[in-house]
Amino acid sequence: MSIVAVVNQKGGVGKTTTAVNLAASVAVAEVPTLLVDLDPQGNASSGVGVPPRSITRSIYECLIGSASFDDIVVKTAVPNLDLLPATRDLVAVEMELVDEADRAERLARVLHAAMESGRRYEHIFIDCPPSLGLLTVNALAAATRVLVPLQGEYYALEGLTYLMDTIDRVKRSLNPELELDGLVLTMFDPRSNLAQQVAEEVKRHFYVYRAVIPRNVRLSEAPSHGKPILLYDARAKGCEAYLALAREFLARQRGEQAEDEPAADAAEES
Repeated sequence: MSIVAVVNQKGGVGKTTTAVNLAASVAVAEVPTLLVDLDPQGNASSGVGVPPRSITRSIYECLIGSASFDDIVVKTAVPNLDLLPATRDLVAVEMELVDEADRAERLARVLHAAMESGRRYEHIFIDCPPSLGLLTVNALAAATRVLVPLQGEYYALEGLTYLMDTIDRVKRSLNPELELDGLVLTMFDPRSNLAQQVAEEVKRHFYVYRAVIPRNVRLSEAPSHGKPILLYDARAKGCEAYLALAREFLARQRGEQAEDEPAADAAEES
């Protein structure tokens, strides 16, 4: 089982879009998959058709110990994809757990208890909030791998340094098994010289997935319909890109060399 934290402390880089659509794309390959929404905005939950306002209990209750995994897990419209939903109550977690010695390991305990009780997922994806606070640290403490969506701009590189420092600290103090899985280029426009420069720079230091996520109108529309892109428009360029990313991800998890994927057309679809 792999537990993948999808992390970037910068907002608006396609983090939730990547968590939702990669999880859905992996699940449709008949792989039991869990999506954990750890962002108080609850966008990953609504992105798979579970609006936060429809939820009575969420991951918040699990983290503070008033509910179990089985109390809150829900099935989604995507075959083989379950969800641990989030609500705005999550904003209170940092204050409520401030005096708890195990505050950074609550999510790890929830997931491990679920596995011990018989839940079986091959892959778990955690959508993190756009910060490096307690919720993100919980995700990193529970994860085996970190996936970083990265937009092709200067500030993305600057923020990457802080993120790598946080990953190193969590690895040293809480989770020695944590590894960087790789970077995914999102909202990518090959016509932009800056985007190309950023891509070349990160490839010198990190594994960067060959599957590139383009700017795509249909990807932006899908969350408003409560659907991952493969249920909203399976012919969209964005869907093709995430399916390619899922194939590459699964091949890497199996220790295989992924087949070369044709580069996604990064021109925005009208």
